[in-house]
Amino acid sequence: MIEIHNVSKHYGTTKAVNDISFTVKSGEILGFLGPNGAGKTTTMKMITCYMPPTSGHIKIDGVDVVENSMAVRRRIGYLPENTPLYDDMGVVEYLQFIADVRKISKDERKGALNRAIDVCGLGDVRHKDIHELSKGFRQRVGLAQAIIHDPDFLVLDEPTSGLDPNQIVEIRKLIRNLGREKTVIFSTHIMQEVQAISDRVLIINDGVIAAQGTLDELKAQENSKQIIFLELLGATQESVKSVFAEFPQLNIVEMSEGKSIKLQLSNDKQDDMRSSIFNSVIKNNWTLLEMRQHQASLEDIFRQLTSTGGMS
Repeated sequence: MIEIHNVSKHYGTTKAVNDISFTVKSGEILGFLGPNGAGKTTTMKMITCYMPPTSGHIKIDGVDVVENSMAVRRRIGYLPENTPLYDDMGVVEYLQFIADVRKISKDERKGALNRAIDVCGLGDVRHKDIHELSKGFRQRVGLAQAIIHDPDFLVLDEPTSGLDPNQIVEIRKLIRNLGREKTVIFSTHIMQEVQAISDRVLIINDGVIAAQGTLDELKAQENSKQIIFLELLGATQESVKSVFAEFPQLNIVEMSEGKSIKLQLSNDKQDDMRSSIFNSVIKNNWTLLEMRQHQASLEDIFRQLTSTGGMS
């Protein structure tokens, strides 16, 4: 189990992570969501002992990452956002080097190497140099280095970043398979990825936890919030903000201006607001090109929770 207790990380006056607490149960795959700069990578670096927290405690199966970092490192595999590869090395040569770093004994090294190559589907490229590999195979090599010592815990930072759709499907399948035996935390910006892989979701924004739970739990929490899409002619962003400020149950989640104003509203209550919205449109002499309503999806929930708040 991974336990995060009241953890903060400050860079001067900047609070990259601010008093967060959560746990990841053994055998669980946690999808770690958040916009750029939310604190995902910083949290992952603290879990994997790359940097200490400013305050709070992180424990891996009861072992503190600061007090006994070497014991923690032996049990964790880490794939950073920028895959740590040496282009001038061959695939096998590189993995042998990682086995040396991980202090895998000579008796176990061949088996560990072959297992990592087999699990990550590197058999066809094992004799190639890393600089010859596609992005997808480079990610596979990165995953192989993360699992070569057969860790109990895996921390994967944007493992499908930059991959094409076919490669993404392959890496997702690989992560799901790894999650059958290991505890996994992976970060992503892709909602479909979370839905396809994770057992539970944690959303972080501005260094604090905005929400956490299973997909069903998150959707249940937001089920009372209706999402309304509007497209208007004859309005401006400022006039729209002014008019909808009169409806406290409505929040502007997203708005863009071109030939028309397009906006997404969240309705915090069960009341059907479409008639009131229509009347306001007529009252302000706007033209209503579109109005549609649906229940919140995971993407909607993410946008609501990570909105800057300047449009509400």
